[in-house]
Amino acid sequence: MTTQRFDHWYNHSAIDPQTKKQMEMMSEKERYDAFYTRVEFGTAGMRGLLGPGSNRLNIYTIRRANLGFAKYLVELSKTTDKRGVAIAYDNRFMSKEFAIESARVLAMFDIESFVYTGLRPTPQLSYTVRELNCIGGIVITASHNPKEYNGYKVYDPTGCQLIPEEIEKVIRAVEEVEDELSIEVKLSEQQEKLIHWLGEDMDVKYADRVLQIQLRPELKKDIEVVFTPQHGTAYPITDIVLKKAGYNVILVNEQCSPDPSFPNTKTPNPEEPAAYDLAIEYAKKHDAQIVISTDPDADRVGVVVKHKGEYVLMTGNQTGSVLLEYVFSSMHEKGIMPPKPIMFNTVVTSDLGEAVAMHHGVEVEKTLTGFKFIGEKIEKYEKSNEKQFVFGYEESYGYLIQPFVRDKDAVQACLIICEAAQYYHSKGQTLFDVLQQLYLRHGTYLETQTSLTLAGAQGSVRIAEIMANLRAVPLKEVAGYEVIAWEDYKQSIVLSGEDSFLLDFPVSDVLKMKLSDGSWIAVRPSGTEPKCKFYYCIKGDNETETKEKFALFSQVIKKTIE
Repeated sequence: MTTQRFDHWYNHSAIDPQTKKQMEMMSEKERYDAFYTRVEFGTAGMRGLLGPGSNRLNIYTIRRANLGFAKYLVELSKTTDKRGVAIAYDNRFMSKEFAIESARVLAMFDIESFVYTGLRPTPQLSYTVRELNCIGGIVITASHNPKEYNGYKVYDPTGCQLIPEEIEKVIRAVEEVEDELSIEVKLSEQQEKLIHWLGEDMDVKYADRVLQIQLRPELKKDIEVVFTPQHGTAYPITDIVLKKAGYNVILVNEQCSPDPSFPNTKTPNPEEPAAYDLAIEYAKKHDAQIVISTDPDADRVGVVVKHKGEYVLMTGNQTGSVLLEYVFSSMHEKGIMPPKPIMFNTVVTSDLGEAVAMHHGVEVEKTLTGFKFIGEKIEKYEKSNEKQFVFGYEESYGYLIQPFVRDKDAVQACLIICEAAQYYHSKGQTLFDVLQQLYLRHGTYLETQTSLTLAGAQGSVRIAEIMANLRAVPLKEVAGYEVIAWEDYKQSIVLSGEDSFLLDFPVSDVLKMKLSDGSWIAVRPSGTEPKCKFYYCIKGDNETETKEKFALFSQVIKKTIE
C-alpha cells in the first residue's frame, strides 16, 4: 500500500514540481512514514509533520480536511441562521497558505470566510467566531510543537472546538474523500467574492474586551514584567493589552519576530524550562518580578517568578491554583461572586485547585483533557443559568478567565497573572509565596508529568500496547501504597475494591489510578503528539516527601511499561 500511494502521488498530474523533488529525496523509511497511512483527522483536528505524503500536512491533505468540514457545515447551516467561517493562523511554515486554501475550498461550497490578513492568536479566533456570528472557525497551528509541524483545528458556532459528537460527523465526511489528489479547487467570480479579509478593527475589539476582565484596575503598577511570545501570535496583542493596563513590559525582542524556524528560542513550549533561558537573562538585567511566556498560538502561558533572588518556573497546576486564589478572593472582596459559581478543570489536573475552589465556595466539575469539554460545559450552564462560570483551566498551562472566548486564552491569562503579581507585590509577597500558603492550608502537592516519545508507525503500536497491558494487568500497589481505585475512561468504569461504577464521561483512552495516600497517577496517549503521557499528582506533608514519592512512583511506572 505504501509503494502504491507513493507512486500514485508521484505520477499524479496535480503534484507540483517542488513536491516531486522532495519525494525523490526521501529515504525508504521516510517514504514509509509519509505514505503508510493517512494523516489522522481526530477529535482535536489534525496535527503532524509538514511535507509530501498522505500522512503529512500539505496542500492536498488540507484540502481533504476542508472538504469534509465544508460538507459538515452545509448540513449544519440547515438548522441555524449563522453564516461564514472565521479563519486564523500562526507563524508556522505554510500556515498562511493553508488558511487561504481552506477559504477557497469553503468557497467551492458557497460558504463565506473571514480570513485574518496576518497571524493572530487562537483565542482571538474563538472570539471572532462569536463576534461575527459565524457558523464555525478554523485555526492553522501546531501550538507548541517543533517547527517541523503544523496543524488544523475546527470550531463550532459558540467559538468552541467541536466536541466528539460533532467532530465525528466531520471525520466521517473527511473519510469519504478517498483521494486527496482528486480535489480540484476552481472558483467562479462570485465564489471568489465570498472570501473576506479581517484586519485591525477586530484586534481593537478583542483587546478592549480582554481589558475588561481586570479585577483591580486601580492598582499602582510598579512591577517589571518580561514578556516573550516565542516568535508567535501573542505579539503584539499581549504587549498592547498589558501596556494599556499600565504595566511596564520588557519585550524579549529577539523572540518577537514571527519566524517559523523559531531561531532564537531553544523550544517554543512554555512547559519546558529551556523556553525561558533568554527571557530570564532579560529579567536579571532589569530586575523584573515575573517572566511570562506564551506558546506560538497564544493559548498557553507559563510564568517564572523572582523569589528570594532566584527565578522559579511555576507549573501549570501551580499557576492555576494561585490564580484561583487571587481571582476568587478578589471576587468575594468586591462582592461580585455569582450565586452559584462553578470552576472547570480536567481529570489530570491537580487536586490542589479543587481544594482552593471549595475553600472559596466554588463548585468544581472535571472534564476530559481538551478545552472543548470545558467550552461545552460553559455553554450548557450559560443556557440554563443553573450555575455561573468563574474559571477554567488545564494543567498544560491553559487558562480562561471570562467566557467571551471558548478556548484557553493566554492573552487573558497574561493580564490576570500580571495583576495577581502586582497585587501580592504590593503586600510584600510573590506568587510563589502564595503557593506556599496554599500548601500550608491544603497540603503539599507535587504535580508533574513524564512523556514517552514514540514516533512513526511502530510508535503508535507501542503506545497502544502500553495502554492495553495496563488494562490487562492493573497495578494493585505503587511503591507500597495501595491502588484504591482505577478509573478507565475508555471503558467508562471505576474499579474500587470489589465494586465498579460507571463514569459519566465521553469515551477516551485515559487510565487513572488513585492511591491510598491521596496521590494519583494517570496515563494517556497524546492527542496531538507521538507521545504516551504519564501524569503525577503527589500529596505529602512537605516538599521533600513529595519528591521522594515521585522518584519511587515514576520508577515503578517505568518498570511496569518496559
